[in-house]
Parts: sequence; C-alpha cells; structure tokens
Amino acid sequence: MQTSVTFKNLDPSDNLKSYIGEKLDKLDKFLDNPAEATVVLSIEKFRHIAEVNITGDRLNIYGKEETSDMYAAIDMVLDKLEKQIKKNKQKIRKRRGTPKDKSITVSREDSYPEESNTGQIKVRNIEYKPMDIEEAVMQMDLVNDNFLVFTNARTDKINVLYRRKDGDYGLIQPIS
Repeated sequence: MQTSVTFKNLDPSDNLKSYIGEKLDKLDKFLDNPAEATVVLSIEKFRHIAEVNITGDRLNIYGKEETSDMYAAIDMVLDKLEKQIKKNKQKIRKRRGTPKDKSITVSREDSYPEESNTGQIKVRNIEYKPMDIEEAVMQMDLVNDNFLVFTNARTDKINVLYRRKDGDYGLIQPIS
C-alpha cells in the first residue's frame, strides 16, 4: 500500500512512520487491488489526532480518532477502517450474488429442503386453468401468492399474473 504521512504541529518521526506502515500493511490483505493511504497526524493542545484516508479498490474510506496518545489514536482509527473495509466488502459480495463456480441443482419440491440456500432451483408443478384476468386477480387475493400462472380464457395462451412491490399487479403475456 502506498502511504503518505503528514505531520502537523508534530516533529516527523521515523518510528511513527514505520508503525503506521506496519499497521496499514495488515489492512492491505483485505483489499484486492493496490490502494493509497493518506495519513495526517496532528497535535492540538493535549489531543493527538490521527486521520487516515484510504482510496482505491473501488472504495474511499475515511477515519479520524482523537486520544491523549498518538499510538492509541492510530490503533483506534485503523480498527475503525478495518471494520469499514470488511463491511464494504461484504456488501459487494452480497450484491454480486452467488459465485459463478457454484453448481445449480434442480430438484423436486417434495425433496427440496426449504431452509437451505445453496443455489438450488425449486421446481413446483402446477395446474393452470382457463380464466379471465379479473378472475385471476381475485384468485391471487384469496390464495395470497406472489405469482399465478393461468390460461387466459380470451386468448387461450398462458399468462403470469404477479404482485409488484408497490402492491399493484403485473401481467406477463406472450406476443401473438
């Protein structure tokens, strides 16, 4: 990790620079790509302030801590940054979904364990009967499902009625 250290109202110290370098190298294992760290160490009256800004790997993380000891301030701000990096990485992993190398298994609904989330596809066999769209909406309200597959009585084609997040309904129908 590329590190630049700035001292304000404080004599530059090689010990502090090497201490920060060691600590930031430990954070580097959480980052996939090279990053830059800008560290500002300052003293105002009796307060020792450590500010760290890490840029790179599609994230920009900032932390600031004030204590009566500079080494403690550095430790605290880097702990804070480590938590932020881990949280950010978890969020990215969650958005991306399941890894590509995970196999997808198709199984019947009877043998599918409902509580495991291992990338399996749940197969449910249904019987769809001819009905109007209005009748399908009434049926969805009665059954309280999110989807209803039915044959449209007017067009004699399979349609899917679904409940949208805003509470309204959507209809999927094939083009003639």
